[in-house]
Amino acid sequence: MPPKFDPNAITIVHLRATGGEVGATASLAPKIGPLGLSPKKVGDDIAKATQDWKGLRITVKLTIQNRQATVSVVPSASSLIIKALKEPPRDRKKVKNIKHSGNVTFEEILDVARTMRERSMARQLVGTVKEILGTAQSVGCTVDGKPPHDVIEEINDGEIEVPEE
Repeated sequence: MPPKFDPNAITIVHLRATGGEVGATASLAPKIGPLGLSPKKVGDDIAKATQDWKGLRITVKLTIQNRQATVSVVPSASSLIIKALKEPPRDRKKVKNIKHSGNVTFEEILDVARTMRERSMARQLVGTVKEILGTAQSVGCTVDGKPPHDVIEEINDGEIEVPEE
């Protein structure tokens, strides 16, 4: 028999949800049902907490203690870059395979890198900036009107200076 669930223990559950939308309770129920929470109520909490990420897929961290769930958003690098593009929210049911062909500034890339710093594998901020630039290339946007890989090469050559922190 499995060990009895302790309601006072802190349990952390990570989920992928679409920002600003109530996810399917059928996908929430197997994860949080055994913890004694209502999937509908938690779905509403997730939708409320992710309003500013409308239309983007975002990772959500549920911290559950005493049968109360607190929702916090854990943004990925790609969702931070797409948010920096300031595109209008799209209806994911109607618009498919969108190309993010906008332009972000190097300052916005630095802001995203500072946000992602603690989850980055790089030793210094320079490495994190390069990781974010690689993600920007995958997203399909440009940085200051140039392809992101050219900006990475300029950082490697010393033409662009990245601050220490």
